[in-house]
Amino acid sequence: MDFAFKTFERPLLAMLPLAIILVQYFSRVRFPFGLPGGLVAVASGAALAWALGVMDTGAVAAAAAEVGFQAPRFAGGELFGMIRSEYIYRFLPIIIPMGLFNVIGSLQNLESAEAAGDRYETVAPLAVNGVGSMLAAFFGSCFPTTIYIGHPGWKGIGARTGYSIMNGVFFGVIALFGCVNLINAIVPMEAGIAIVLWIGIVIAAQAYQATPREHAPAVVVGLFPAFAAWGLNLLKQGYLGAGTTLGEQAARGIPINGFAGIPALDSGFIFTSMILAAISVFLIERRFLEACLWSLAAAALSFFGVIHSFRFQGNETLPVYGWAAGWRYAFGYLCFAAIFAAFHLWRRSNRSNQPARTED
Repeated sequence: MDFAFKTFERPLLAMLPLAIILVQYFSRVRFPFGLPGGLVAVASGAALAWALGVMDTGAVAAAAAEVGFQAPRFAGGELFGMIRSEYIYRFLPIIIPMGLFNVIGSLQNLESAEAAGDRYETVAPLAVNGVGSMLAAFFGSCFPTTIYIGHPGWKGIGARTGYSIMNGVFFGVIALFGCVNLINAIVPMEAGIAIVLWIGIVIAAQAYQATPREHAPAVVVGLFPAFAAWGLNLLKQGYLGAGTTLGEQAARGIPINGFAGIPALDSGFIFTSMILAAISVFLIERRFLEACLWSLAAAALSFFGVIHSFRFQGNETLPVYGWAAGWRYAFGYLCFAAIFAAFHLWRRSNRSNQPARTED
């Protein structure tokens, strides 16, 4: 949604590229000479920005002065020094769940690719992610690699294996030669927003298109935690812009009905989305035993604070891990499990009490 907001925040720059992207990918219209729609959109947006005089030639000159080969610097010493410091143990309860979130996100992207007709083995992509993240860390990167989201969208615009290779080469070159700021100074962000917005549209649409129609309510339920995370982020930005923090306002009492449920759904929302969607699917199919088992898993995760538990710290909400950290939510999921187990046993009893059919 952020990209949609930014598009309409600066319509003079962003709506022309958006129109080109929509014509290319919604209407499946090919541009003359086989030009890619994304390239046409970015070039048109950049040209319009310069024509309107909103770009800064001084910024281009300053960025151009930074261009030059920047050899990677080995940071293994600093890395091992950090491992021996107190910080690694202090933040380990955050590091481990974040690593799990990355793994889950990668698995979801593999599933998205399979739903789009392309099946990949699980082990090799995850292994490459892990090795890539560790190698990058030895050279100072704090960003873990993950399987890129949006496979259906990229496939829809004609991208194949070569696209990923070209991406890697392109970003490797501009990073090694310090060209990132130069590109940002020449091409406004609004020129490329439409492409990312298109990918988001395709991913959201796939959630409904690649699932049975009767499972559509489960897709909606699975979106609740994601909407909560998005809404909480808006609150944080708003309070920060107003010179205060979410923690300060929460201590005073935020006048939003059910506010405490927003950070509760935000905490561990990737897991919660999967769990709630899975429970909903099994209930739709009247598979009460499976719904019960998923509820028990949710109760265990809640009890130890992996999902739902949170605390305010400044303008952030941080997870709270530990014994009985989220016992209230665990109790709620145990109620889920009890109800579903009761219906499972009731249906099983009804089936066993039905008289056996005899053939004439």
